[in-house]
Amino acid sequence: MQITKTDIDQLNAKLTLVVEPQDYEEKVQKELRTIRQRANIPGFRPGKVPASLIQRQYGKAVLAEEINKVIGELLYNYIREQKLNILGEPLSNEEDTPELDFDNQTSFTFVFDIALAPEFNAKLTAQNKLTEYQIEVTDEMVDNQVKAYAERFGSYESPETADENDMLRGDLLEQAENGKKVEGQVLTPAYMSAAQKKLFIGAKVGDVITFNPKKAFKNEAELTSLLKISKEEAQDLKSDYTFTVSGINRHTASPIDQSLFDKVYGEGTIADEAAFRAKIREEIQANMDEDAKYKFGLDAKAAVMKKMEKVAFPEPFLKRWLKVANKDLTDEQIEKDWDKTLDQLRWQLAKDQLAEQFDIKVEADEVRAYAKEVARMQFMQYGMSHVEDQYLESFAQDMLKDENQTRGLYDRVQENKIYAALKDVVKIETKKISQEDFGKLFK
Repeated sequence: MQITKTDIDQLNAKLTLVVEPQDYEEKVQKELRTIRQRANIPGFRPGKVPASLIQRQYGKAVLAEEINKVIGELLYNYIREQKLNILGEPLSNEEDTPELDFDNQTSFTFVFDIALAPEFNAKLTAQNKLTEYQIEVTDEMVDNQVKAYAERFGSYESPETADENDMLRGDLLEQAENGKKVEGQVLTPAYMSAAQKKLFIGAKVGDVITFNPKKAFKNEAELTSLLKISKEEAQDLKSDYTFTVSGINRHTASPIDQSLFDKVYGEGTIADEAAFRAKIREEIQANMDEDAKYKFGLDAKAAVMKKMEKVAFPEPFLKRWLKVANKDLTDEQIEKDWDKTLDQLRWQLAKDQLAEQFDIKVEADEVRAYAKEVARMQFMQYGMSHVEDQYLESFAQDMLKDENQTRGLYDRVQENKIYAALKDVVKIETKKISQEDFGKLFK
């Protein structure tokens, strides 16, 4: 076997493979012997089919298959041994590859195009300045979270008369010929216009209230949801409706007492309101620190990508490879997403180089721990701040069963470790900032 590399330019090259009989003959004969042992051909006992007949029937197909296997093995061994940093996969060069004649040839030549990764340096230095934000936690933020917990762990009661913030259940009936009836709907007077709201305040179970939904709700989406009508019907709506009250629900926030502390953090964990508020402040600060860490990562990535802006890529090869790797991808789709594709490639190459420079490795335990943290954040979005470890572990394991999710978690862990390493080499400016001003940085 012979392999020669011909450079086209700094980013493109050709690999010419010459496959000789010694590269494939033994494997071909072994496969033909296996076929002969298993062949079931009328007139011959199993294992007694003439080798010449097996050769005639299966020889070409076996030869082609074994040569294909040899090509793959030799090609990738060469790339690894020569430490060629290629992009994508080698692509067959049909124009330069001679026509194959399996009947008369014993030596076969194949030509492949390869793309070489460009040379670049993605590492940041002390000349790069990045900002580390410290988001201030205010008393107002703590107050709002205390109020949110009190609302979440509040109670419901059924008062005799309705107030504007109560939820009223009942049936709606359109006051028109063949008027439409909608049963079991819920109204909250607080969301109505002032004049229509007054009609519901003081209502009791059994009362029938006549009102105009069009005047009560200016938002067509609210009308379509409440009355079960189309957007077009909502636009033309003029009729009054009656609402027959069948129930009144009132939500009362929990008092700020030991019962609330126990519900939020577990029985006996928090002793008084001062400790409750201190714990809340600590949690808010931890979340703000994570947001600041995320922003630092975005800025660090932007600084790295700026160094990659002028790095050239073998674009014709890459577009060709994308089409080969993704059969359903059209030229139009490739062109439409090309800038995004190049950015993803730039970032992937930069990450690989930085991970090598900083000797960053990602262990399975780190990915599992990060999966648990992602699960914890998802629970927090639904107001569940303190989920037991066994449930987090279960959700993490479910995420790790999905190959795509596992790959995404791995990438995130690696990126976080890269950002932490970059933080030690760049010039850091620490800046205190309000949550409001921090939010503006993302606009």
